[in-house]
Amino acid sequence: MDMLYKVFIEPFVFMGEAPDLLIQTLWEGLVSGVLYALIALGFVLIFKASGVFNFAQGIMVVFAALILVGLYEKGVPAFLALILAALAMLVLAMVVERVVLRPLVNQPDIILFMATFGLTYFLIGFGELIFGGNPREMITEQLFLPQGTTEIGAFGGSIRLQHLDIAAAIIASIMIGLLAVFFSKTRIGRALRAVADSHKAALSVGISLNQIWVIVWFAAGIVALVAGIMWGARSGVSFSLQIIALKALPVLILGGFTSIPGAIIGGLIVGVGEKLGEFYWGPLVGGGVETWLAYVIALLFLLYRPQGLFGEKIIERI
Repeated sequence: MDMLYKVFIEPFVFMGEAPDLLIQTLWEGLVSGVLYALIALGFVLIFKASGVFNFAQGIMVVFAALILVGLYEKGVPAFLALILAALAMLVLAMVVERVVLRPLVNQPDIILFMATFGLTYFLIGFGELIFGGNPREMITEQLFLPQGTTEIGAFGGSIRLQHLDIAAAIIASIMIGLLAVFFSKTRIGRALRAVADSHKAALSVGISLNQIWVIVWFAAGIVALVAGIMWGARSGVSFSLQIIALKALPVLILGGFTSIPGAIIGGLIVGVGEKLGEFYWGPLVGGGVETWLAYVIALLFLLYRPQGLFGEKIIERI
């Protein structure tokens, strides 16, 4: 009985008694959720263009951030390093299209998935060879990302807002909005949906798979670069950052692999849920709720709504 009280009643009593802590937790979850949604959109881009989950998106976040920091450490000015990192993502997109994707046109989805799996470990090895395995600090001040904290009195307590978190939420929201317009309002966005439905049908109406794949992988690379900057500024730049990036998988399961609104809602559910779980229920299980709660939520969705909140239910007749 005492355990039931601690699980189902006490956390909510605490929320009512300390609303400032609840708002602080919700804010931190909101920021994390928006950044998860940004990473998830990189996965959505690739999935819309090929129908395959791009396992390499997580390491692309790390790789883009390492290129930026590595160039700056070599003496390249920060904003020039940012431009060169974006160009490196374009080169990566062209190489992936030419070496990996083009030979695998019309192959089963599992083949393309395994190709992205192999690309992941190639980028890990190549990144460690070029940059080493030591963690690095993101060049936040050089990129003029705001520092410091604003403290707001509320509900008899105070709420601390990190300026970096505010900037991260704004920048990620702008990127999400731009990608939503790109998908829904542009000719390339419509071509992406056609390619995802059928490679053969897209080719038959004159859509160039090669160009579409370069564009979409470059767009995913830019998303990875922005996500790498934001997460790197919060957590440092290291290869362990790809574990955070793979939190986008539960986000995609919740929202649906082809839905931009789903990525946003899924990101917010995961971000807010794991922060609330860690703060209010973490002490009951010894902490660490943030590392596994998102995957438990995703498992429940797979059991009861495998297409996600906004995904399409596909019925195949035999």
